[in-house]
Amino acid sequence: MATASRPRKAEIGGTALLIVDMINPLDFEGGKAMRPQAAEAARRIATLKQRLKRDGVPVVYVNDNFMHWQVDFSALVAICQHDGSLGAELARCLPPEPDDYFVLKPKHSGFFDTPLAILLAKLGAKRLVITGVAADGCVLTTATDAHMREFAVHVPRDCVASISAQRTERALALMKDSMNIDVRTARYARA
Repeated sequence: MATASRPRKAEIGGTALLIVDMINPLDFEGGKAMRPQAAEAARRIATLKQRLKRDGVPVVYVNDNFMHWQVDFSALVAICQHDGSLGAELARCLPPEPDDYFVLKPKHSGFFDTPLAILLAKLGAKRLVITGVAADGCVLTTATDAHMREFAVHVPRDCVASISAQRTERALALMKDSMNIDVRTARYARA
């Protein structure tokens, strides 16, 4: 009988990396426009993920189910990695690893009606590095909810994307100006 492994505590400094909606079919209005920005963000997130994991930082995929209510996360990954998926490049660039965590969310924020807050408490996370898409949607609402829960929040500007660069910049400015969220590039993200 297999036993579930216990959550690995954030080993250094209480940081967790959240990857929001990067396992994504991009089959919505604006998905095609978002694709180039999202692909660039995916490459940078993959590099950041490797660096932070080396430092003991746990990774949590916080993902919409994209109305596939009867599939689990691994099935969603397979759907998005399929050759016919517009978001295949993103899913292939950021494949979940066996020691990564995942939370499926029903709405924009990763905290709304999900066990994310409980998981982060079990991981000992006090600081969140939030990456993904869309900067002006799910990333913004997740960062806002994290801020309201008194996490220290960093949204690396080079690890998020929206339908347009202007929308990304507006969202980052709002996070920085209204909530004092760190929006410096990924090179400033730390364990």
